[in-house]
Amino acid sequence: MSHISKIEVEIHSLEDLKQACKALGFQFCENQKTHKWYGTNKESENETEFGKCDHAIKVPKCKYEIGVVKQGNHFSLLWDSYYTGGLEKRIGKDAGILKQAYSVQRIKREARIKGYRVVQKRVTNGIRLVLSF
Repeated sequence: MSHISKIEVEIHSLEDLKQACKALGFQFCENQKTHKWYGTNKESENETEFGKCDHAIKVPKCKYEIGVVKQGNHFSLLWDSYYTGGLEKRIGKDAGILKQAYSVQRIKREARIKGYRVVQKRVTNGIRLVLSF
């Protein structure tokens, strides 16, 4: 049985995703065509798709990887949510930590394009971005 799940976020900038990975201590593997997950392609209805990707993300101390898959004008992230793979502990429930890190990079880049200075501050329950001219 497969455990592949789609992370509910559309990636429109690979550069922002790479920066998010770097900030989290993850390794973005450009042009890696498969990602590690639990199971085999034979378990899938569409057996040619499971485990295939355009790029991958390796997370330290995790058995499985995140697949980065081109879909139209954006990329989707696929991961094996099976608990023994260790990903959920590192990327958060529903990949919340990874989604937040990507969003932060995206906001910072867009703000700088518009001429804002961006300062990232740690707060008790997360981070705060402060924008100024």
